[in-house]
Amino acid sequence: MATMGRMVLLGGVLVWTSAVGFSHLGVKEFTTSAKGGDSVTGREIYVNTCILCHGIDGKGVRGLQFVPPPADLTTLAVQSRLDGTLFRRIHDGKPNTVMGAWKHALSDEEIWDVLAYVRTFRIESPGPP
Repeated sequence: MATMGRMVLLGGVLVWTSAVGFSHLGVKEFTTSAKGGDSVTGREIYVNTCILCHGIDGKGVRGLQFVPPPADLTTLAVQSRLDGTLFRRIHDGKPNTVMGAWKHALSDEEIWDVLAYVRTFRIESPGPP
């Protein structure tokens, strides 16, 4: 009888989580867009933390001999990535590079702000003449 009660309880929990979703159970979603970040605040954070490797224009600092070199934030390879992917790169870092994890120094909101600023490095392709 106790086993039947546990099965009913488990079934109820499964139905509840299906109906409510997992967002309230601590599963981190990366659906927030960088557009929700504040690029002005992001610029301030970038200047204080990112500029040393990525440079003032996002293209990297000349003379630094990192292997591999820091990412050029203006390139299509970076700018075409999804916001969630770039968020995780800043948050968790990139193994075997100088790009460390910023999750201990910056809040998620601050990372979104930096990402909003990084999106301003997007090079606009010239339109038709």
